[in-house]
Amino acid sequence: MNKKKLKNWGLYALFVGPALLVFSLIVLYPFLTGIYYAFTDWNGVTGDIRWVGFDNFVYLFTEDKQFLSSFWITTKYTLVAITLTNIVGFSLALLVTQNLKTRNILRTVFFLPNLIGGLILGFVWQFIFVKGFSSVGKLTGWSFFELPWLGDADTAFWGIVIVSVWQGAGYIMIIYIAALQNVPHELIEAAKIDGANFWQILKNITLPLITPAITVCLFLTISWSFKIFDVNLSLTNGGPFKSTEMLALNIYTEAFVNNRYGIGEAKALIFFIVVATITTIQVIITKKREVES
Repeated sequence: MNKKKLKNWGLYALFVGPALLVFSLIVLYPFLTGIYYAFTDWNGVTGDIRWVGFDNFVYLFTEDKQFLSSFWITTKYTLVAITLTNIVGFSLALLVTQNLKTRNILRTVFFLPNLIGGLILGFVWQFIFVKGFSSVGKLTGWSFFELPWLGDADTAFWGIVIVSVWQGAGYIMIIYIAALQNVPHELIEAAKIDGANFWQILKNITLPLITPAITVCLFLTISWSFKIFDVNLSLTNGGPFKSTEMLALNIYTEAFVNNRYGIGEAKALIFFIVVATITTIQVIITKKREVES
C-alpha cells in the first residue's frame, strides 16, 4: 500500500507539479506579496518599504474621490455590459441555430471580433468614432453620427459599452449555441403541438434548460466587465477628464504612473474582494436555479 501511495503521489507530482509551480510563481506569490504591499507605503521603485497598516484603506474611502468615482463608473458599466452582452449573445445564438443556409458563415462573422486584441480593438474603434462616424454624419446628416462620441462623458461611456459588447457577444454566443443544441427537440415539438408560441417555448422550456450556460455566461461577463482595462486604455484613456476611468485603469495609474504602489495594491485588494464576492454570489444563485430546473 505504501508503494502504491508513493507511486500515486509521484504521478500527481509529475502531472500537477509543473502547473502548480508555474501557478505559484506567476499568480499565487505575486498575489500574496501584493496583499503585504497593500499595508505599506512602497512607491514600487526604491527598497524603502514602511508598514502603515490600514492607512491606505482609510485614505481610499475618505480622501481619494477618484477611486470612488471609478468604482461607481465600473459598477454602472458592468451592469449595462452584462445585460447587453448576454442579450445580444443569446439573440445571435437563437438566430444561428435556426435552419439557415448561411448559419455557419454568420457564426464565424459574429465570433471574429473576439479574436481581435483589446488594445488594437480600442484604437480601431477610436478611429471609427472620430473619423468614420464624422464622415458618415456629413454624408447622411444623421445627428447620431455627429455626436462627440469620445469627447463627452456620456457618449464616451456608451462608446466603451458598444465596443465591449461588439467584442464579447460572439464568445457568449458560442456558449449559448452549445446549450441550445442540447435542448431536446421533442419537447419543443410537443409544445408546438399543444399550441405554445415562440415566447412561451422560450420562457418555459428553453431558458430553464440552458440555465447552466447562463451561469457560465454571467460569470464570464461579470469578470470581464469589472476587469476591463485594455479597451478603456486605448479607446478613451479614462477621458474626458477621467469621466470614463474604470477601476482597473485607476489602479494601474496609481501604481505605475503615480508611483504609489502601496495605495495601488490596496485598491487592487478591495477590487479582488468585491469581484470575488459578487461572482461567488452569482454562481450560488444561478446554480440553485439549475437544480430547480
